[in-house]
Formats: sequence, C-alpha cells, structure tokens
Amino acid sequence: MVFALPGPIDRPYDVPALAGPVKRLKMVAMRPLTELCAETLTIDPSRSAIEFDGIWHDWGAVQRLAAEMRALLAALGIGVRTVSFVPRNRPSALAAFLGMLVDGRSVRMIYAFQSAPAIAAAIERAGSAVVVMAEDDFTPEVRAVLASRSMAGIALSGMSAQLVTGFDRAEPRPDDGPPRVEILTSGTTGPPKPFAIPHAVIAQFVLAQGMSLIDDPAEPPFLMSFPIGNISGVYSIAASLLRGKRIVLLDRFSVEAWRAFVVRYRPSTGGAPPAAVAMILDAEIPVADLSSLKFFSTGAAPLDPDVQRRFEVRYGIPILLSYGATEFGGPVAAMTPQLHDEWGPAKFGSVGRAMPGVALRVRHFDTGEILGPGVEGILEVVSPRMGPDWIRTSDIAVVDADEFLFHRGRADGAIMRGGFKILPETIEAVLLRHPSVSTAAVVGVPDPRVTEVPGAVIAVKPGSSAPSIAALEAYIRQYLPATHCPVHWRFVDALPKNPSFKIDRPALKRMFAGDDPA
Repeated sequence: MVFALPGPIDRPYDVPALAGPVKRLKMVAMRPLTELCAETLTIDPSRSAIEFDGIWHDWGAVQRLAAEMRALLAALGIGVRTVSFVPRNRPSALAAFLGMLVDGRSVRMIYAFQSAPAIAAAIERAGSAVVVMAEDDFTPEVRAVLASRSMAGIALSGMSAQLVTGFDRAEPRPDDGPPRVEILTSGTTGPPKPFAIPHAVIAQFVLAQGMSLIDDPAEPPFLMSFPIGNISGVYSIAASLLRGKRIVLLDRFSVEAWRAFVVRYRPSTGGAPPAAVAMILDAEIPVADLSSLKFFSTGAAPLDPDVQRRFEVRYGIPILLSYGATEFGGPVAAMTPQLHDEWGPAKFGSVGRAMPGVALRVRHFDTGEILGPGVEGILEVVSPRMGPDWIRTSDIAVVDADEFLFHRGRADGAIMRGGFKILPETIEAVLLRHPSVSTAAVVGVPDPRVTEVPGAVIAVKPGSSAPSIAALEAYIRQYLPATHCPVHWRFVDALPKNPSFKIDRPALKRMFAGDDPA
C-alpha cells in the first residue's frame, strides 16, 4: 500500500538522521504512546472534538467512551492483550481506539467495508480474544465465529460501548509480543494484508508534529476521510486527534463533502486521494470556492501529470505529491512547500526528496545492478522507522541528479503481451488526455496466445458522449505502439474503488472474466 500524507509537509514528520546511507539512527526524544494517549484524554471535556454528520461531539463524550472501553477490556481479563477492531468512520470508533491504545493494547484492524461473511472470516483468521465493532455489525455470521472461537464482543452504539449479550467472556490467549497496530494494506493488487506498526513508531510520528494539545478555534479543523483501519487513517489520527485538534470526520471521501468543508472553514492547505483530483475537475467546482487553498497535497498512488497540470492551471493551486508505503511505516519522500518554491516547474511530477534519515536507490529490472541518476528501475528504500535494512518495493521509479524522486507506477502490474512488457500507466496516461475521458484504468486480461492483453475501463466526463472503441484505438495509436492498444473495453459510470479510495484493480480484472476477444 502506498501511503497518503494527511497534508502538506512544512517540516519532516520525524527527524531521525542517518550519518550515511544505512547507519545508526538519531531519534527524537521518545515518550510511550500510552503516555501520549493519557495526556490527550485529559483535555478540557467541554472542548469540541469530532464533528460527524453535522453534529459535534465534545472531549467529554470521547473520554467517557474511552473509559468504558478500558473498563470492559480490563474486566475481560489479563489474557486480552490483542483486540480485533472493525472500525467504521464514526466518532465512537475513534474514542474506542484511544481507549485501547492508552492501555498499551495491540489492535488488529479489519475492514468494515466488506460483506458480513467476509468480516466474520477475517475475525476468525485474526484469532483475538475480543472483537470491537459497531452494534449493527454483529451479524449472525459474526456471532457464529465468536461462539466457535470463545471470543467476546464489544459493541459500539452512539457514543457508548457495551459487551454483547451472550459474548461477555473470552478464552485467554497467550501474550503475542510488543504492542502494535496491525493495519491493512490497501488491496490495490490483491487481498489486503496485515502489517504491524509498533506503538513506538506511532508515538514518534505524534511527537514530531508537536504534542501541544492546543487547538486554536480560529484555525480550521482537520478533515479526516481515510478509513480508520488503514495506515493513512492511523496517521491521520496521530496528526490530529492525538494532538488535541478538532476533526471533521467523513464516513468516506466525496467531492461534495470535501468542497463543503473547504467553503465552510476556508483552510489554507488541503488534500485528497489522487483519484479525487480528476473528480474535482469533472465537478467543475468554482475557482472561488477553493481560493483559500495555497497548496493541495496528495499521495497513495501516481497522479497523471496531465490531470495535475489541468488542476494547477484551473485553480492556481500547486499540487504537492508525497510517497510512502505501509512497509515503510509511513511517508519517506515529499514535495514540501519550500522545495516547490525553490524548484517549481523544474520538478513537476516529482514526489519530492527523501525525508531526513531515508535512503533511496534504484535497481535494474533484470540484472539487479544499482543504477545512477535519471535511470528508471525498481525502487529500494531504507526507512528509519522500520530499521536499517533496505526494503525492496514493486514500484518503478527514477531518482534524478538533484535527488528528486519520480514515481512511475508498479512493476507487478505490468502486462506481458507475448514478448512485450506493457505498463498500464503508459496506456492510462494517453487515455486520460482524450477530451471525453474522465478516468481510465488498464489491467492485464489472460489470453491463450500471448499470455496477457490490455483491458481498459473508461469513465466518460459528465456531459460528454462515449467515444467509439475505434476512435479510442486510433487515438492511442497516435502516441503508442500497436501492442499497447487494449483488446477489451468497458465503459462505466465510475471506476471501482477500494476502501482507501484507490482504483480496485482486482475488481477491474473481474469485469473481464470470461471475455472473448472476438
């Protein structure tokens, strides 16, 4: 999963430094996450904390629910050190999460945005002694798993928590290591996978922001739309709620809600997932509505340069790109306002430079040779949050002579058409330049003769007519070899997205299952 920053970076998120490419880290002064959470839970209870669906919940409500959570887990016994958590983006989930972290519990995140049988199966795989989720999510399938695995259930309803009737005891589990938050990867190329983020890494992130607990009512609140259960959601909480800042919480991202927030609070910086940039353009939001924004930040996936350019020209707002991943423990490179001011158009499309302590290098696709500046290959990263070892990615990248990183796409999504290796992003970039195309995605479709062929899924701009397949093929051939021309086509109202608001490529592949190229 690629990580999306909560907002533009004015200073490094953490300031560990490497004396060389892979040397000992100098970490910022540490305090345990339990202590930081306990301090947060002492905020004046009358202060506003979370707005959801137009209703503000104060810190008193957050503190009461966190206390209920602590008491319920304590009553279940010492064998409950790890909790399975199925959070929906609700104020109760944020408060419950604080209640788990303040006592140093490990939390295994499970996506709520899936079917009841899938949630039940994920709970069974996690194997924790207790599961915490919204009251309505305790379906018959979930209850059957709790009964078979001797698990307890804690239900969140409104701003309260209570044990589920009949599931008020848990069979103790052995201690399973240091406290951590097991978040889920985004599932961009396959099923979401768990990845452990130690509590110490989250604490480091919070402290690097400044643990002031001061929230100026004159400043806009923090807009949170990423799912609580993925890394962007966890870091959004660390950058806002854990520091005492007010949150406007969305169930999930929508252009309408994002625009309403910007118009209401007039923030100077803003951001959204890359897929939202084209949606904002298609929605034709008036320039005046976004006039307060000085910068717009995005990450989590490559942004088409043409879309970036159109946004910047229309709104006069520079887009600051960032790059990170779950396995890095967060961001590792970003285009800061200062870098943008210094380099401007010369580094258009770059995700910025490595953060302090981070090391980047690029290897040849086939030989493994370490490549010099300006040569495209497979990116490797040293992230000081996760240790001194090089982490090999599946991302195609270039690091130029000025140490700016350019993220090109994922090598594991390459389409092998006979003897030709085709990157979906190359075809997508051309399709997105077509005047009638709003969004486009390309995936490999199995083919008995040449292994794979491209399949394209197209969403047409509002008010435009869908171009013919022949016209699209002719358009692509103006810019790319014939091997890049898709064999299969689908036209949709909107491309499928996963809970992280990234294009759901497994869902795209399912669209083409059983297709006949003829």
